[in-house]
Amino acid sequence: MDPMYRPDDGIGRFLCGTQGIVSMSLVECGLDVFLQTDMQTLRRKSLALSDLFIKLVEERCAEYPLSLATPRDHVQRGSQGSFEHPNGYEVMQALVARGVIGDYREPRILRFGFTPLYTRFVGVWDAVEVLRDVLATESWRTPEFAERASVT
Repeated sequence: MDPMYRPDDGIGRFLCGTQGIVSMSLVECGLDVFLQTDMQTLRRKSLALSDLFIKLVEERCAEYPLSLATPRDHVQRGSQGSFEHPNGYEVMQALVARGVIGDYREPRILRFGFTPLYTRFVGVWDAVEVLRDVLATESWRTPEFAERASVT
């Protein structure tokens, strides 16, 4: 090993070293919360969250060109719900600007993940209401939402 430390000029300089003690202490808090439940309970809630999301989108946004891309079958579905929209990229950017964080997948897929440890059912309702408003007002048509970024 070279006795002289030369940090990388870019982000690579953070790839080595000892994790900060304060940030490591926060891992313990997260593990304490996780130990209060089990995987079966988490799976049930994740499916309930995604079932609610799918149901609400289909009910509240029925007049818009959305089609379910996620399997309904629980055995085939993870903790997410995805819908296709002709302008999926723009719609997702408008949602993100309104605080609804999902991601965009080609072609035309709006993907929403549900983390059962901290996602609440009211959060699902609120997200669908923002989606409905973005579609109803066509705020996704704002030119800034059509500018493609490297991370979607």
